[in-house]
Amino acid sequence: MVRWNLSERHQVILALAVITLYLSPLFILGENAHIRVHDNLDSNLAWYKILSESGKIFGGIESTIPQVMNGLPRNALGSELTLIVWLYHFFPTMVAYALSQALTRYIAFFGMFLLLKKHFLQGEKWHFVCIGVALAFALTPFWPSGMLSTLGMPLALWAFLNIRKGERDWHNYAVLTLLPLYSSFVLGFFFFLFAIAIFWVIDVLRGKGLNLKFFFSIAYMTFIYLIVEYRLVGSFLLITEANSRDEYFHARLSLWRVIRLTFKNFLLGHTHVMTVHGLVILPVILLALYIVIIKRLWKKEKLFLLLFVINFLLSAWYAFWFYKGWLPLTERFHVLDTFNFARFHFLRPMVIYVSFALALKIWMEHSISLKTLAHFLIAAQLFVLFLFNDEIVYHRKPTVKEFYSVELFSEIKQYIGKPVEDYRVASIGIHPAISQFNGFYTLDSYNNFYPLSYKYQFRRIIAAELEKNQTIRTYFDEWGGRCYIFTAELGKRYMFKKNAKVKLKTLQINTEAFKDMGGEYIFSAIPIENASENRLGLMKIFASAQSPWKIYLYKAM
Repeated sequence: MVRWNLSERHQVILALAVITLYLSPLFILGENAHIRVHDNLDSNLAWYKILSESGKIFGGIESTIPQVMNGLPRNALGSELTLIVWLYHFFPTMVAYALSQALTRYIAFFGMFLLLKKHFLQGEKWHFVCIGVALAFALTPFWPSGMLSTLGMPLALWAFLNIRKGERDWHNYAVLTLLPLYSSFVLGFFFFLFAIAIFWVIDVLRGKGLNLKFFFSIAYMTFIYLIVEYRLVGSFLLITEANSRDEYFHARLSLWRVIRLTFKNFLLGHTHVMTVHGLVILPVILLALYIVIIKRLWKKEKLFLLLFVINFLLSAWYAFWFYKGWLPLTERFHVLDTFNFARFHFLRPMVIYVSFALALKIWMEHSISLKTLAHFLIAAQLFVLFLFNDEIVYHRKPTVKEFYSVELFSEIKQYIGKPVEDYRVASIGIHPAISQFNGFYTLDSYNNFYPLSYKYQFRRIIAAELEKNQTIRTYFDEWGGRCYIFTAELGKRYMFKKNAKVKLKTLQINTEAFKDMGGEYIFSAIPIENASENRLGLMKIFASAQSPWKIYLYKAM
């Protein structure tokens, strides 16, 4: 059981109040809030709505969702045993989003606090550091639909370390049971459990015994994940049709670029696991490392040193996963292309913030002046993290309401005047998620798992454009997660507001191939000057003061 003294309780309450303040724009502004577009508004938030309205939440392993790509596999949109699916089913999009953010950040705080307090910084004198670092960890700008995939790792580690010590508290097993319901196996916990399994093996090799309770706890959490992610398991074992992941080629970088990427990741992190550690945390860790070296604290601070090495190795592993030297192995073992093993670096947020706490301890033990500065640095890191609040970072982007522009697309729907299931649309210059969110049936989409045959079929539409631009050709052919109508003139840009001065002058798309797939309308955010050459007729231009988009509605003739 967790026991707090009065001062510690007040500090925890203050930390929770700070998290609430951080989250307040989401609850106050709702649809008028600014949030991340990449891998969020342009995909996941639309996917949850599509799934909720499809009637296929409980669809079979081989069922499809007709609104997307003429039948997107149901398995591409996640398991119904993951609770985030139900949040978006029962609540409006932004209410669900705000609740998910709150749930994740509060649990992240308590997980890191419990981990540091019990297993890394024991003693009342470290409570402020434990609470301050846990608060900072909880405010990191994590990938929203990842849920607790990274921010839940400290809580899981707390439970595993308790079990490793022989504790029989039911709270440990409750954590291992519940975390899989609000996190992703392939986007975090596969790599975490693999690391914990290595930890168990090291214990055995060091003569600490088999510790079967620890071993079976690892197996237990893995088993729960396999149940929750049964659709993923079923797709891997039962579905034989080739999918878009079969043409994901990652081993392309030269050795020099890999080395550069190693240090870039080490210094700046990654968009899906942003740690915002470069300004405050990294200098603190490096100075602590300097103190360890000059004072020869190798043995006393071996855990801090180990974490520093692991931190760097995780960045190196991430970068070297894209090294072209892997190519012979990826050609022989296909799973090395279809599964992203680079994601071991998703362990870094936990490693970095535990290292931060240990570095502050080293500072505070080194001198009184550094002890005072350590408290200031926690506050400085919190200040930096507040500057990374979505409402600040994305204030120049459309709000959620503006991004999806429901009223504007309702006008388009009414103008077309037919049931949406009777025709198919595609977009140019805006994300297809916008059309999907508004109920249109789209040929284009952003999805990482769909039939490879569909990719080839869709490619016929844009083949001429791909031939004109190597960047988009490689992007589509060697990944294809964004199955968009790419154009050589626009490249990998697909968010043009109504004040954009861009025009498409030399578009070449295969309109016949588009129509063969059921395509009838194209929603373009910019005018197509040679529309007639592509057998496209401009029907009407839609715009409103409330929407950032101007939609040119073209019909395939």
